[in-house]
Amino acid sequence: MAKILIVDDEQGMRQLLSLVFGRANHLVRAAESGRRALEMLRAEPADLIISDVKMPDLDGIEMLRAVREFLPDVAVIMMTAFATVEAAREAFKLGADDFIQKPFDIDELKLIVEKALERLHLLQENRAFKRAQRERGRLDQIIGRSPRMQAVYQMIETVAGVQSTVLITGESGTGKEMVARAVHNLSPRVDKPFMPINCGAFTETLLESELFGYVRGAFTGATANRKGLFEAADKGTIFLDEVGEMSPTMQVKLLRVLQERKVRPVGAHEELAIDTRVIAATNRDLQAMVKQGTFREDLFYRISVIPIELPPLREKTEDIADLIEHFLQKFVAQTGKTVNISEKSVELLEHYSWPGNVRELEHTIERAVALERSGTIQPESLPQQVTHYSPARIASAFDLPDEGINLTAHLEQLEKTYILEALRRTNGNQTRAAEVLHLSVRSLRHLLDKHGIRNLTAQLRSDAVGRGAAE
Repeated sequence: MAKILIVDDEQGMRQLLSLVFGRANHLVRAAESGRRALEMLRAEPADLIISDVKMPDLDGIEMLRAVREFLPDVAVIMMTAFATVEAAREAFKLGADDFIQKPFDIDELKLIVEKALERLHLLQENRAFKRAQRERGRLDQIIGRSPRMQAVYQMIETVAGVQSTVLITGESGTGKEMVARAVHNLSPRVDKPFMPINCGAFTETLLESELFGYVRGAFTGATANRKGLFEAADKGTIFLDEVGEMSPTMQVKLLRVLQERKVRPVGAHEELAIDTRVIAATNRDLQAMVKQGTFREDLFYRISVIPIELPPLREKTEDIADLIEHFLQKFVAQTGKTVNISEKSVELLEHYSWPGNVRELEHTIERAVALERSGTIQPESLPQQVTHYSPARIASAFDLPDEGINLTAHLEQLEKTYILEALRRTNGNQTRAAEVLHLSVRSLRHLLDKHGIRNLTAQLRSDAVGRGAAE
C-alpha cells in the first residue's frame, strides 16, 4: 500500500485514476492543479505522484521542480496528450520515473506504477540498511550492555538529531570524547568537521586564539589570518573538553558566542556568523563551582541544555568482561600476537575498583598483551594494584572513631595534604606537581587557591634553591 497523489486539471481523469488505484488498496488523493498539489504534499508527503504536464496555473514540470526541493525521493510519473522530446527530457532530468502519453492503457499504467514503487522500496531499504550500518559502526567503540550504558546509548541516539548544546559529565577515563564523537557521527552534521579541544591545556590567551582565531597583526607572531576552531567547525561540531577549566574571562566570551552565534577573531573589528554545534564535557562538578562562584551560572545553563552522565567503571562492573574482550582483540590485532586471558585474570580485573576507569583498563590490557610471552594473560602478568586489591583491607587501614567524623572536612584535609606532599616532592614546581596528582595545572591552581596555599609554592622553590646553594 502506497500514498499516491493524482494531479490533473481534468476531473474525469482524476476520478478514473483515483478509482483504479483505490481498488488496488493504495491511499489515493487528487489535486486539480500544480499549486494545489504542492500545498497537499507539504501538508502530507506522498510516495508516488501521477501528474499531467499541461495544466493552467502551474504545469507538471514546474511542479516537479518545486517538489524535488522538499521531497527528493518521491516517485513521479508524468502523463500528457502533447508529448514532446523536450518535455520528456526535462522530466527525466528532474528525476521522473516514467513518461506516458495520453490516451494510455490502464494496465500499462498500473505496471509502470508497480515498477516505480518497487524502485522506491528498494531505495528506502538500501538507505535504511546503510544508515543502520553507519550507526552500528559509530557506536562500536562504546562497549557495554549494562542498564547504565543502555541509557547512554539511547540518549546519544535521541540527542544526535537535535541541535541543542550537550554537556557530558563523568570521571576522567570514562570516554567523554568518544560519546561526543558518537553524537556527531549520528547527527546530520556527520559530513562536516568534528573539532575537539582540551580547554585545560591552554593559557587564557592561547585558548582564545584557538577557539576564535586571529587576524594578521593581532599580536607578535600573527603573520597571517587564522581560523579559530569555531569557524573551522562551521556546520559541524566543536567539542570543548574540560570546559570547567576555563578562566572567568573566557567563560564570558564563550557565553557570548553561544548567545549570539557569532565569533570575533582576536584583533578583528567584525564578527563572523557561525553554525556550529557545541558539545562540552567536564569531570568537575559545575553546579558546585557555580555555588562557589568559580563558574558562571548563565553559562552553566547554556551548555547543559541536554546532560549526558557517564557512569564510572566501578558502577557498571558487568561491562568489564566485554571491555576486556574488546581491548584484547584490539591489541592482539595491533601486535600480531596470539594472546588470550585466563578466567582468574578476568575475575581479578572485575573485582578491581578502576579509579582510572575505562582508560586505565585499556592501558592494563595493552601492557599485558605487550609483555605476555606464554600466550595467556595470567594473574602474575597484571599490575600489583589489581592482583593485591582488597576493599576490606583498604577499609581496615583507616581508623573510624566511634563518635564518627566530619567526612567533608576530613576529605578536604586529605586533599590538602596530598597537594602539599606533591609540591614538596617537586620543590614547588606546579607543573610537575599537577602531573603527580593527575590534574591540569589550572585545576591545581584552583585547589591551591581553595586551600589558601598558593604562596607556599614560592617558599618551597626558594627552599630548594637554598638547599642547592648549600650543597
